[in-house]
Order: sequence, then C-alpha cells, then structure tokens
Amino acid sequence: MTALDGDLGWTLGVVFRAYVKASAAVTADLPGGHRGYQVLTAAASDEAPSQSALGAQLGIDRTVLTYLLDDLERAALVARKPDPTDRRTRQIVATEPGRELLCEVERRLAHAETHILAGLPAEEQRTLKSLLTRLAAHANALDPVASTCAVVEDIGAARPTR
Repeated sequence: MTALDGDLGWTLGVVFRAYVKASAAVTADLPGGHRGYQVLTAAASDEAPSQSALGAQLGIDRTVLTYLLDDLERAALVARKPDPTDRRTRQIVATEPGRELLCEVERRLAHAETHILAGLPAEEQRTLKSLLTRLAAHANALDPVASTCAVVEDIGAARPTR
C-alpha cells in the first residue's frame, strides 16, 4: 500500500504502463505495432467505410495513416479497394493473411490482458472493462480525440514549466 493507491491518475498510469508494455510485445511483429493492430481490427470488421473515416475513428493523422496503410499493404495484411458507390473513395479491407494474423494477435493480447488483470476475479475483470469502456466513451464525447498526436501535444502543454 502506498499513499497514491486511491489516486486515479497513479492507478490508471500503472495499469496503462503494464498494458503498453504487454501490447507492444504482442504487436511487435505487426507493421505499426499497436496502431497497426487497430487498423487491421477495423479493416477486418468492416467498421471504416473509407480511409479518411478510418483515420478519424482511430485518431490517426491522415499522413501517418497513409504510411501505416502502405506498410500493412506491403505485408499483404490489408488492401485498398475502390468503393463501389464512390470510385474516389478507398475502402480498407483485411486480406485473408491479415485476418489470420489478427486472430493470432487477438489471442496473444487476450493472454496479456488476462495476465494484467489477474489480480481481479473474472467477474470483476468484466465489470472493470465494461466500466472503463463506458467511461472512455463518455470522456471521448466530452473531448473527442481527432488525433493521438494531439493528445501527446496536450499532455506536453499541460506540464508545468520550471
């Protein structure tokens, strides 16, 4: 027990740090690491009707997304396909090898997540994830993230100067 145990920032920071380390190890062989995983997940679930919608959904700058998609496409994990209703728009779809790799990465991420949450009984793990999902949706609705780069800039700007 420490004096910071009840501090939300400290608590979230410790859990976040553990998750970042674990997810980085799991997604290390995927182009773009965890971001590549997010893009591949969206592409496999047909959640992004276009490249620009995908960038907006994931908070990835369009320039960064273009390079990330190039890398994923070179690895034959995703493909850009013309939208049948608008030839100017490109849909991002997961390839069969991309879907197979996604299944493997999801399995490894689930194992890492189980390891991180092992201090809680299974029901509390589900409750925690459900509560965090609702909290994240609420926080994002109040202050939407247009770009993950902007989040880092915001954090840097909020730091006190010496």
